[in-house]
Amino acid sequence: MDSARFGAEYLDRISEHLYSSVLADILDEAGHRRQVMRPEVRPLYPGAKFAGRAATMLAVEVSELPAQPYHLLMEMLDGLRQGEVIVAAVQAQVRAALWGELLSTHTRAKGGRGVVIDGLSRDSWGIEEMKFPVFATGLSPADSKGRLEVISIRSTIPVGGVSVADGDLIVADSDGCVVVPAAIEDDVVAKAMEKVSGEDKMRDVLRKGASIREVFKEYGIL
Repeated sequence: MDSARFGAEYLDRISEHLYSSVLADILDEAGHRRQVMRPEVRPLYPGAKFAGRAATMLAVEVSELPAQPYHLLMEMLDGLRQGEVIVAAVQAQVRAALWGELLSTHTRAKGGRGVVIDGLSRDSWGIEEMKFPVFATGLSPADSKGRLEVISIRSTIPVGGVSVADGDLIVADSDGCVVVPAAIEDDVVAKAMEKVSGEDKMRDVLRKGASIREVFKEYGIL
């Protein structure tokens, strides 16, 4: 994959100018109507948002301590590339937190831009204090050790109801998380930028009291 797609300039531009809802609209128009994660995947604190490349991992429930606890989790985190975001799914009866403040500290130091977990986090106080964007379905003080174990990294997995491949573009904000498949990313991002520009013009016209029906007829945006 083009290294520029991992760069801060490219990802910051997306995070600054685009948002989850406009990307969801463009994906809908392209026939990709299942790219928005379930609404239960929420930011741990208000204002959290990011754009980054998916680094995927899958965890399952275990009933005893593995011989090498955290083995694949640590392999994933030590191999994290700048511009990536951890995107994880927990296939289990979720009773423990897969993520926390220390892992967030490490991920930020490696150049990671955020985390999305179809599962639980903990240490919300520390994560909010450091303003590291973590999205999860809830919180628990229980540690994953002996309860959850990562069994696969950098494979295509279901996360929040969306199939996510390693390297896909993830955009997350207060509305939720959207997955843009890497294969159609260039077209989707370009069209989303165009739509945002159109929305800005439409917003100015609507502020003047124009008919929304007439404005929609002209701009085709709602």
